Amino acid sequence: QVQLVESGGGLVQPGGSLRLSCAASGFTFSAYVMSWYRQAPGKDRELVASITSDGLTNYASSVKGRFTISRDNAKNTVSLQMNSLKPEDAAVYYCKGRRSSWPRSEYWGQGTQVTVSA
Repeated sequence: QVQLVESGGGLVQPGGSLRLSCAASGFTFSAYVMSWYRQAPGKDRELVASITSDGLTNYASSVKGRFTISRDNAKNTVSLQMNSLKPEDAAVYYCKGRRSSWPRSEYWGQGTQVTVSA
């Protein structure tokens, strides 16, 4: 069955770094645009970054220059390197896969908590 399993969340001080990983299985990973979303308490889920199969990336303006998304199509993984973390980056981070072509199947992971606090 389809699985997206995030890992790497935790507690970090402001200015620190974390690396999130998402392991995918059960679908043709290379055919999917992979994204990271986040949702803070009381806020809507928002796109953080996305990456196409051939490596084209897109970032939310709030994380540009601090976060880097990458993928390994051979290992079916997508990662998010987060540097210079701010308290406002605290949220549950979700991995999402969306098929590049029709039918546009979409899958979500269960989320991993990122807390940024001194």
